[in-house]
Amino acid sequence: MNREKLMKMAGAVRTGGKGSVRRKKKAVHKTTTTDDKRLQSTLKRIGVNAIPAIEEVNIFKDDVVIQFLNPKVQASIAANTWVVSGSPQTKKLQDILPSIISHLGPDNLDNLKKLAEQFQKQAPGAGGATAQEDDDDEVPELVAGETFEAAAEEKDKEENQAS
Repeated sequence: MNREKLMKMAGAVRTGGKGSVRRKKKAVHKTTTTDDKRLQSTLKRIGVNAIPAIEEVNIFKDDVVIQFLNPKVQASIAANTWVVSGSPQTKKLQDILPSIISHLGPDNLDNLKKLAEQFQKQAPGAGGATAQEDDDDEVPELVAGETFEAAAEEKDKEENQAS
């Protein structure tokens, strides 16, 4: 067929208008406000109460801290539910540790000591790790004709004789 004739025919095809097939149902776009309303109604049913005058909330996960400054805090003691809403910031534990030491009570000193030990182990050249501990992590070097088991047994014998 001729290209011009094809273009003319394509121009004659129409979508919509008189005689076209109707849409089955109207597309409904969900808004985020419905989610917020549903959440608020669920929290109201649980019976949460706002807790005023909280300046900072820190959530600890491994070596990362999620920090909320001036959050809105709601709680339901009976349902064991706490709601913290606000803008979060993710920070490393090392960065935030000096500012939260004053918040820790005497019962948290053991946890603080454990954290300090973890930091010493993670830091290269820290005084907490000895040379023998470093050797335990390494794979023993093999000599031609030896197996891993034989090399490990020799190393165990050397350690037992030394102690």
